Amino acid sequence: MSNLACGCPGAMVRTIEKKETTSVPVGRIASELRQWPTQLHLVPPHAPWLQGADLLIAADCAPFAYAEYHRDFIQGRVLVNACPKLDDTAPYVERLTQILQQNEIKSVTVTIMEVPCCRGLALLAKEAVAASGKDVPLEIAVIGIDGTRRS
Repeated sequence: MSNLACGCPGAMVRTIEKKETTSVPVGRIASELRQWPTQLHLVPPHAPWLQGADLLIAADCAPFAYAEYHRDFIQGRVLVNACPKLDDTAPYVERLTQILQQNEIKSVTVTIMEVPCCRGLALLAKEAVAASGKDVPLEIAVIGIDGTRRS
């Protein structure tokens, strides 16, 4: 592990030691992505695939870290993704609030990484659900940098 000058735990350089595996996946795994675009800045609040959806809000790194992301999270959900550290997040609460107000969103799941900067995405989602005035179930799933699900 190497500390960076900025001191951000999410930017610390780490090597994740893994045991070599001899298992080989059988067959191709199908993508569970149901719509395009996915980047939150590009998703219009009135997109037809949002109506009646279970909404998945993904931190940009989460699908790369968690090997079963498509099966465990994207399957059956509509995906939007964002990075709370690198994106201009100023419009995110308003955009998510509009999505919730203009559609019958059944649930919201947020996948974030365990690093502190990622928690901002969960907070933005909580603010948007509160601002929408709707009682939408909200789940936060935390992914470890080692690829395991923490919660």
